[in-house]
Amino acid sequence: MKDLFTIGEVAELFSINIRTLRYYDDIGILHPETTDPQTGYRYYTTRQFERLNTIKYLRALGVSLERIRGFFENRDTDVVELLLQEQLADTRRRLDELQRIERRIGRRLDDLRRARTAKTGVVLQKALPARAIAFLRQEIPQGGDLETPLAELQSHIRQDAAVFLGKVGVSIARERLYARQFDRYTGIFLFVEPEEQYGGPVLHLPAGEWLTVCYRGTHAHSAPSYELLLDEAARRGFELAEDSVEVTHIDAGFTSDETQYLTELQVPVKFIGLGEGMEDLQPFDAEAYVRELV
Repeated sequence: MKDLFTIGEVAELFSINIRTLRYYDDIGILHPETTDPQTGYRYYTTRQFERLNTIKYLRALGVSLERIRGFFENRDTDVVELLLQEQLADTRRRLDELQRIERRIGRRLDDLRRARTAKTGVVLQKALPARAIAFLRQEIPQGGDLETPLAELQSHIRQDAAVFLGKVGVSIARERLYARQFDRYTGIFLFVEPEEQYGGPVLHLPAGEWLTVCYRGTHAHSAPSYELLLDEAARRGFELAEDSVEVTHIDAGFTSDETQYLTELQVPVKFIGLGEGMEDLQPFDAEAYVRELV
């Protein structure tokens, strides 16, 4: 039976990189049996094989090299049980995080697919639930820099999560909307997703009826859509209940073709009734009036 194995032979036997074996030697978790003082060649025996198998097993479980080194410094059944318990807890935390990421990716895919096929120039009435946002009130000229206030907002709420498609929005105050002044935003916000932890205050867009319309192009193309939305609100007997919401679903982060950009305008509305015109007036019919009373 062979007594000594070169580092290359061990690497081949265990399907492991030679550089990894050298690194294990350097950090003290797997020393060779002997090293030739003249050539510096490392030689291993079967005594190292059991230790290397243990290392490979623990690495396959995701155990860090630091923990593996601590285990070898104090090998004991209690120690290995604690090590595996800690690793199980870490694995469950990673699984939870992966599931959160999976849900977020799924939502983003749904958003993108809807945005790619969305109809533009059509006003829709939607019953929307309350939505949590992190909001920064700041005057921002249309076409101005949004990245700086967005970075400021993220720093205020200590949010580490990446900003994804459909999460960023801007707002125009209701008073400006009624004045047909669409050239300045009065705030920027981020939608707060359930899986994310935010360090700042959270506001809520109100649940209720909203009128929405989509348009393609940059924010500079928004004015006709705002006009359409306001005219349609008046025609349907609505008044604006709060400020507007302007959410870009497709922008330069996803395509270099500005004609493919898609933004959705949303305004919360409250029904106040339809006004009467001259054609709605009818002569007074006393008999019909009495019949209605009876």
